[in-house]
Amino acid sequence: MRRHFFAKYTIVLLFVLIALLHTACSQAPSAPVTGKAPHWVPDLAPLSQQTTVKVGMKQVASDAGILIGMAKGYYTDLGITIDPVQFNSGQEMINQLAAGQLDVGATVTSSGLLNAMSRDIPVKIVADKGINVPGKGYYRLVVRKDLAGALTDYSQLHRKKIAIVATASLDEIALARILQKGGLTTADVDVQVIRSFPDMLVSLSNKSIDAAMLIEPFVTLGMSKDIIDPWKDPVDYDPDAQTALLVYGTSMTKNPELANRFMTAYLQSLRDYNNAFFKNQNKAEIIDILCKYSVVKDPVLYETMYPTGLNPDGYVKLKGVELDLAWYKENHLLKSDISLQDAVDHSFVDFALKKLGPYQQ
Repeated sequence: MRRHFFAKYTIVLLFVLIALLHTACSQAPSAPVTGKAPHWVPDLAPLSQQTTVKVGMKQVASDAGILIGMAKGYYTDLGITIDPVQFNSGQEMINQLAAGQLDVGATVTSSGLLNAMSRDIPVKIVADKGINVPGKGYYRLVVRKDLAGALTDYSQLHRKKIAIVATASLDEIALARILQKGGLTTADVDVQVIRSFPDMLVSLSNKSIDAAMLIEPFVTLGMSKDIIDPWKDPVDYDPDAQTALLVYGTSMTKNPELANRFMTAYLQSLRDYNNAFFKNQNKAEIIDILCKYSVVKDPVLYETMYPTGLNPDGYVKLKGVELDLAWYKENHLLKSDISLQDAVDHSFVDFALKKLGPYQQ
């Protein structure tokens, strides 16, 4: 009887051990990292285990530093798997960054972003994700084509209906700086909040608004349909603007090994972008990648639209961020006093530059 009991017990134990062994095997890393440094950064070994990084973005052209790196394997080379997360609302992205549910945000300046920092949450602006190129501003005020001849001076924007996608953000700041050139404020115009850029083009087309803060590729699309005039270049009214930002959430700022490797892959991708659009090197390949991974699918648009400026050395325009902070303070939109040092952390870019060296112009 006892022998029969132990025989049954041994069989049960054997099945348990097999089950445990199967579970352990199923939980093993599916993508082990070799430990070998990639050829493009020969003195930087990848992470010991492949690590997933959740990146919030809208998959637009200014996200090239992420999209190109995904396509060319730069992140994978350093032990990082990108999990792209699409967002409709910038505030929703900021909330998830602050809560640690999102690792990286490709976003713009806003009161929500800066107020997240004011709660002592280690969310930081870490790199450039979009600036206007002088003479080719990709984010700008456009006016209706039929009004362009009559609107020759900033002061003539008085009482005009002007659309922005959001208040208390980059869009309102940019408009305020334009109006300031004509001795005006937002109180002197009829500000219309239109949440999407395509809807702005519709409103410009049916003449329900006079002007709008518009971004590419909608600037080029509007011009091609004779709806808009690009009017004055942003270098005239907002030369220091930091239009878009790369932001690290708490999971990155507390993990420098991961954060530094992400930034190295990001800068390598920015350099491919700059080589393509400003040096005409491997341009067809980069356009093909952006057509595949971004929301702009027409390769002709990449040849004709104003290119997004992306600093190949990663740094943001500190003066631009400082001016933004001052605007938020003046308009009583910050819950506490945020300094430039509180908002921006360039240490990750510094690390990447030590590995890659400065960009060769």
